Amino acid sequence: MFTRMKVYPFLLLIVLLISCKKETSEQPNIVIILADDLGFGDLACYGSEKNSTPHLDQMAAEGVKFTSYYAAQAVCSASRAALLTGCYPNRIGIHNALMPNSTIGLSTSETTIAEMLKGLGYQTAIYGKWHLGDHPNFLPTNHGFDEYVGIPYSNDMWPLHPQQGPVFNFGPLPLIKNETIIDTITDQTNLTVDLTHYATDFIKQNNDRPFFLYLAHPQPHVPLYVSDQFKGKSDNGLYGDVIMEIDWSVGEILKTLREENLDQNTLVIFTSDNGPWLAYGNHAGSAGYFREGKGTAWEGGQREPFIAWYPGTLPAKSSISTPLYAIDIMPTIAEITGGQLPYNKIDGKNTWEIWKGEKNESPHEAFYYYYKTNELHAIRYGDWKMVFPHRYRTMFGQKPGRDGLPGNYAQVDLEKPELYHLKRDPEEKENVYRDHLNIVAEMEKLAEQARLELGDQLTGREGKNVREPGRVSD
Repeated sequence: MFTRMKVYPFLLLIVLLISCKKETSEQPNIVIILADDLGFGDLACYGSEKNSTPHLDQMAAEGVKFTSYYAAQAVCSASRAALLTGCYPNRIGIHNALMPNSTIGLSTSETTIAEMLKGLGYQTAIYGKWHLGDHPNFLPTNHGFDEYVGIPYSNDMWPLHPQQGPVFNFGPLPLIKNETIIDTITDQTNLTVDLTHYATDFIKQNNDRPFFLYLAHPQPHVPLYVSDQFKGKSDNGLYGDVIMEIDWSVGEILKTLREENLDQNTLVIFTSDNGPWLAYGNHAGSAGYFREGKGTAWEGGQREPFIAWYPGTLPAKSSISTPLYAIDIMPTIAEITGGQLPYNKIDGKNTWEIWKGEKNESPHEAFYYYYKTNELHAIRYGDWKMVFPHRYRTMFGQKPGRDGLPGNYAQVDLEKPELYHLKRDPEEKENVYRDHLNIVAEMEKLAEQARLELGDQLTGREGKNVREPGRVSD
């Protein structure tokens, strides 16, 4: 009797230790929610007084809010390529926004987050906008995703474009499941709701194994569409209705994770691919106090909201000003999941200690703002930003569009380099180039390194370490 009494608690302790070890060693689920053309100033938790975003505000209150997060470029395809691969998009041959029937796409020789996690046994899915090549060779199921339901490019690339005929000649907008077209979209009213339901169902179906969910909303990219549930419900017109519905979608994801008891083991990220498309006036978002918007290397084009939620792991109510870049997402996810980084060179860095508030120094010496076809427009070095001579578009002084029609951009030629201190002057109003020539000299050296590595069409340089995109003939 005495021996049995002694052994039983000892065995019970072993069982408990094994159970605890199993519970704490579970790989975290990863959810990335990406909005399209949402601006830095579009969320209440980022200062919007027009849009209602209670779920995102709560997500920020329970997690980490970055105030200096940068999309890799100020345009769709390039931005998305960087987020998924950890590479500057020009390193892997993706520039601008790919058009329907493009003969190039994301090469299958590049490794995506989905492929990295699939190697660890994760279930992977993308619902929404892809925009990295619409040829079957380039679709998500050839890049590590088990399931795909969505559109292959932007939601305005369809015959109902308001400039169809005089400017564009788009064919039908397909809804694709895996590699099969299952519908032709002529009404996007319920698209956000439908994609959200796909996402929550995926979570429920995979609640007993690790998963990676990429929910890439086509909204608030024009044309704006919203379901009847939210139509006319905001104080900011149709754009505000759309933001309200995206916020609802985020709430549904978080609610489902809680109901499935997965919230303590899931990292959820919310961000946007680039800044607001200002030409569309009341159908465009806000970059807040930042200069310009989508399609420029000024801060409004690439500085975006970024909220990370991981209850019990990331500190709540945190606001972090240390720069974070889209290229950092992949290696940071690799750090927390044990994923193997690609053999090919990537540009991102593991920034997990910054997310946790344990470190406040960026691992990057500099960040490069590329745009168009491999043009180096600017560089960030600490709190300094140097802008190189280039042509950019602006709505300043122009009449914006309204109700779905765009206004006309003016073209501006920046003839001399300019220097800004982003901490003191986040609006990029005061050019202090002549006052800090020592800083200028250091940044010129860094720019030359980028031109040597990645190229720069503005100075006629070809990068020595860039790779080809995928091609239809491959």
